[in-house]
Amino acid sequence: MGRSQSVPRGGDPRFGADADDTGCPILHVDMDAFFAAVEVRRRPELRGRPVVVGGVGPRGVVSSASYEARAYGVRSAMPTARARALCPRAVYLPPDFEQYAAASRAVMEIFRDVTPLVEPLSLDEAFLDVGGARRLLGRPVEIARLIRARVAEQERITCSVGVASTKFVAKLGSTRAKPDGLLVVPAGLVLDFLHPLPVTALWGVGERAEESLRRLGLSTVGDLAHAPVGMLRNALGQAAATHLHELSWGRDPRPVSPEQAEKSIGAETTFDTDIEDPQTIRRTLLGLAEKVGARMRRAGQVGRTVSIKVRLADFRTVNRSRTLPAPTDVAREVFETAWALFRVLNPGDRIRLIGVRVEGLTDAGSTPRQLALGTPEYGWREAEAAVDAAAARFGRSVVRPASLLGSDESRRTENPPRP
Repeated sequence: MGRSQSVPRGGDPRFGADADDTGCPILHVDMDAFFAAVEVRRRPELRGRPVVVGGVGPRGVVSSASYEARAYGVRSAMPTARARALCPRAVYLPPDFEQYAAASRAVMEIFRDVTPLVEPLSLDEAFLDVGGARRLLGRPVEIARLIRARVAEQERITCSVGVASTKFVAKLGSTRAKPDGLLVVPAGLVLDFLHPLPVTALWGVGERAEESLRRLGLSTVGDLAHAPVGMLRNALGQAAATHLHELSWGRDPRPVSPEQAEKSIGAETTFDTDIEDPQTIRRTLLGLAEKVGARMRRAGQVGRTVSIKVRLADFRTVNRSRTLPAPTDVAREVFETAWALFRVLNPGDRIRLIGVRVEGLTDAGSTPRQLALGTPEYGWREAEAAVDAAAARFGRSVVRPASLLGSDESRRTENPPRP
């Protein structure tokens, strides 16, 4: 699943998957026909057939179309009635946003295993800054290949990736690489890549702006780049003219902006059936602590307060917390504290949900590490850092605590951490 190379405009090798990625730390990852792909994953018998997801009523609108359906002219935002006229033999399905959100969370988790600098744009696309991951995982193009392989292997869907020096150009790269491709725009060749493109490739050029530009004889990005700014201003207005002129010269200084910094980091699990077995609860707490610790280390944060959340079979919810002597990002310390809190709580009833959270976060780099007398120089922190490196390449299921091996993961569903 996946292509080794994708090149635009007549096979120009300067912009292929093997092009020079020096100075190109920005990735734009875009899932291919995401909603339709998730539906095909659930229904393998639909593979290779045209599939359309959207409103199925007389006023319905297409949300996503497989590439087999797109070959007939079906596009997102198109009225479903029009899609049926173009492709009457397609399979038409109503959207299941719960399934798409779950798939999105899994994909974003793969991204965050690589770098904490992830800026989601929607359920199916995100910007990543992988500049800080080079030492661990290699060049940006190698990281892009790693992400594509992990998404295909773990989620059984495909994505396209653009690698570039700026967000704008990376997004154009992923668009040109679709479907299921990878494209690098070398930093020194940005204008060679941009200027032959139609003006509609620029963010902010819709139908009305395109019409105004064509009246001026401007049909490509290069035409716009070389047009007098005053002429653009008269046609489009000051703000739009400045914005488009900067983009036409490949200038986009915006950094990748991760989601707002969390005040706490946590994870919780809802069991499919209420449980009371202490060993199952203990294994669950360990798994949750592993996730929390990994997320803290990726975010470069440590915390002092560990809390647990327990929801009983009758929906009563109990919370308990304990403040540690020193901040930590070590999953083992989080687990031991959480397990001690649970044993003291001793709810004495069947449990529906359990969660672990670390609060009071501070920056790990500016927080001094305190060693107790007799503490070995290398311990759990170093072991977990090694696990992080393995997980970034191969997924978290590759290296796990021994007590989690063989546990029945299918019995529970992880909920997303709340901010």
